[in-house]
Amino acid sequence: MKEGLKVTFLGTGTSQGIPILGSQHPVCLSSDSRDKRLRVSVLVQWDEFNYVIDCGPDFRQQLLKNPIDSLDGVLFTHEHADHTAGIDDIRPFFFRQGDIPIYAHERVVTALKRRFDYIFANENRYPGAPAVAINLVDKNSSFELEGLRVTPIEVLHNRLPVLGYRIQDFVYLTDVKRVEDAEIEKLRGCKVLVVNALRIEPHHSHFNLEEALEFAELIGAERTYFTHISHLLGFHEEVEKKLPENVFLAYDNLKISI
Repeated sequence: MKEGLKVTFLGTGTSQGIPILGSQHPVCLSSDSRDKRLRVSVLVQWDEFNYVIDCGPDFRQQLLKNPIDSLDGVLFTHEHADHTAGIDDIRPFFFRQGDIPIYAHERVVTALKRRFDYIFANENRYPGAPAVAINLVDKNSSFELEGLRVTPIEVLHNRLPVLGYRIQDFVYLTDVKRVEDAEIEKLRGCKVLVVNALRIEPHHSHFNLEEALEFAELIGAERTYFTHISHLLGFHEEVEKKLPENVFLAYDNLKISI
């Protein structure tokens, strides 16, 4: 029988992170460690396996704080830089393990090949470049990772389709603005939901706090954690006091078990 999932929030910030460079906003100047947010990513572990969902520009820094000896794969939600720009930092794992499996929609793989062509090159490869084993993912096909069923969930980030993932009773969604009814059905019965809550004011491509709370109530998970948070949501301590008892603000290096 598999051990339960362990999830570490490697980063919980929006695309610029918090603090924003040069900003004098009070949240950016906060001394509370929970208000300092790297770009979004989670580490999902069970038995001896280590998978990450997204590897943004802070990936190396995040794994220095949460060290692992091996990396079994990277699941990508979409191609934006705050979710992919750290892919080169899989190199130490590649040198020890060989090609690192990645899981992504075909559109995302195409974007990665364009931006990180040296990783995907088949000829005249640079000797120090990492390499990956590509696994294409779409919303209609679940797949297996080390004996666990993974169900992709399509959400809309403005008009851009983004994939979230359900691994057993854990659901990870980010950059959500809208979810179709058929995809919502995939979330039913989950125990832990992670979803973005960008700020107080409405945003064209992300849930704001009100929308995230409505979505959390709709899904009805035992626990919901908000991520992809900007400084405009407010201070962690103040916001969390106003949340329902089963809804929490995630923060960098938070560890939970499912």
